[in-house]
Amino acid sequence: MMMDDDKDPAVEGQVDETPATDAAPETPETTTEATEAESTANDVILGVAEEAQSTAKVIRKEATKVEVALTEDVKEEGVEIEEEDQSGATGSAHDDFNWDMTNRSAASRYSADERAAMEKQYEDSMTNIAEAEIMSAKVSHIVDGDVILDLNYKSDGLLPLSEFRDQAELAVGDTVEVYVEQQEDEKGQLVLSRRKAKLLRAWDRIRDSYANGTVINGKVISKTKGGLIADCGGLETFLPGSQIDIKPIVDYDAYVGKTMEFKVVKINETIKNAVVSHKALIESDLAEQREAIIASLERGQVLEGIVKNITDFGAFLDLGGVDGLLYITDISWGRINHPSDVLELNQKVNVAVLDFDENKKRISLGLKQLMAHPWEVLDETITEGSEIEGKVVNIEDYGAFLEIQPGVEGLVHVSEVSWSNQPINAREYFTVGETKKAKVVTIDREDRKMSLSIKQLQNDPWDVIGEKYGVDSVHTGKVKNLTPYGVFVELGEGIGGMIHISDLSWTKRFGHPSEFTKVGDEIQVMVLEVDEENRKMSLGHKQLEENPWDTFESVFPEGSYHEATVLRKDDRGAIVQMPYGLEAYAPIKLMRKEDGTIADVDETLTVKVIEFDRDSKRLTVSHSRYVNDIRKEAKDQVYKERKEEQDNTRKVLKKTSASIERSTLGDLSAFEQLREQLSNTEGEEE
Repeated sequence: MMMDDDKDPAVEGQVDETPATDAAPETPETTTEATEAESTANDVILGVAEEAQSTAKVIRKEATKVEVALTEDVKEEGVEIEEEDQSGATGSAHDDFNWDMTNRSAASRYSADERAAMEKQYEDSMTNIAEAEIMSAKVSHIVDGDVILDLNYKSDGLLPLSEFRDQAELAVGDTVEVYVEQQEDEKGQLVLSRRKAKLLRAWDRIRDSYANGTVINGKVISKTKGGLIADCGGLETFLPGSQIDIKPIVDYDAYVGKTMEFKVVKINETIKNAVVSHKALIESDLAEQREAIIASLERGQVLEGIVKNITDFGAFLDLGGVDGLLYITDISWGRINHPSDVLELNQKVNVAVLDFDENKKRISLGLKQLMAHPWEVLDETITEGSEIEGKVVNIEDYGAFLEIQPGVEGLVHVSEVSWSNQPINAREYFTVGETKKAKVVTIDREDRKMSLSIKQLQNDPWDVIGEKYGVDSVHTGKVKNLTPYGVFVELGEGIGGMIHISDLSWTKRFGHPSEFTKVGDEIQVMVLEVDEENRKMSLGHKQLEENPWDTFESVFPEGSYHEATVLRKDDRGAIVQMPYGLEAYAPIKLMRKEDGTIADVDETLTVKVIEFDRDSKRLTVSHSRYVNDIRKEAKDQVYKERKEEQDNTRKVLKKTSASIERSTLGDLSAFEQLREQLSNTEGEEE
């Protein structure tokens, strides 16, 4: 043992080494208090078992008190033991103490079976709660914006009052459904959710409606693209515009804020989304009514309907619970552009049943069938040769239809528009809606057909064509049409002819007449030929001038050089502008310049005439030939100059040779004498 002065500071203040096993029995007050506390706890547990109606909160509180009392007793006992040790009491070491022994187990008055029975009664009195389930709870208190819920569990639930805003008046004692998120959180409290319980219940109702066709209620809360958003028990669903009512809805805003009944027509389990329909409820209500109406239908029966929808091809009528289709062709005997020209929405009209299909629930209706056919009441004074006035209602490539009166039409063929043989474009001559006068050519009341003519309202000008439009006569006409091969010119009412593209100019070649003139221009022409039998006339424009090709042969002979400007070109050749406005053709390979490139458009260069054809009025030129000629001429000039130089050299050599041959020996002796004289002179000077 250690002396008091040598105590270890680490164990100072703890129980002394005096044996605790001998000290514990010697504290009767502590044992008695612990025994009484244990007895009290057992009495409480026994009371709970006998009275199952006691709440779990009381049991928990009492048990807590017992545990606190026991803790305090043990603490006091430990203090007393520590005090005895400090006072110098002796005993065995504290390590010999039996720590497994408790006051409760030592003094328990109940057997294991009795305790097990009482624990079972206690647990049976509690509600079994599992996480992720919906439970019923009773409102026990409402305090400061919070709602305390009793689930008959060991602890109460607490939710904010804001989660119950869907209930107008929430009072103590009301039963509500909540979703158990956790049995115990970090603080040991029960975690609940009223919102999740509502959403799960709403989704269950939606699934049931989708599977079994049950009806659910919802409130329209907003408008969205293509429909509405409805709140069905806290879950937002989509109500398409086509599923709001059996008739088309234009104003969606009128439904916002309304409470309606729906059927679920589509669900998405993954994202918990649903599509609802109010129209399905209405249709189910009208199903029996439809069956009754269809069963009583007969062809030719007259019914009253309300126009509920208008489309391009007709109108849908509500016949009192069943729809019928009124095609646009059965609305009026006359032509109409759109059903809205005659009908309007919500209009009441009488219609005749034309046909119906009991299986497909289709009903075809007619409006014009309630009126007499216009051909049956057509004025008898309208006969062949009669002059009438009608409105253009339809235009085709072969002609136009004139409406004499609603339901009575006649055809004006393109051949009956003008006395001229020039082709007539019906779409350019006629305009829908305009009024035209015509003459009745044929009429068949049985087949309800009529042919009309506009040109027969005037005398045939071809009867006197020779008097005014003789050959070689000159006239001014108006260009009416252009084709790839010529120009159609109108000289008078019903009189016209064609200028062939080759007769437009003596000097220019056109790829299309549009390069020379355009529709609407006035042009001067000469009559070349008249065919009265076939009503054809050939015209010319270039014939107004003398043929310049008679003089071009002397101006542009083959081999001559001229300045030319490139007007246009393609892969095969180029058209160049020659003097006097004449156009010539040059093959593309003959337009290569000295540097090897091809001449560009608007470039001016010198060309050589390589072909002149007066009969076909064709002039062919080449720039390459001109370049070759220049090169050849340059070579010839160099050769000529060299030859002249060589000739001159020969003459000089010949002359020099001749002078050398004329030298004699006398000439040589004279030179020798002269040399000697010069030598003597030099000697004297020395």
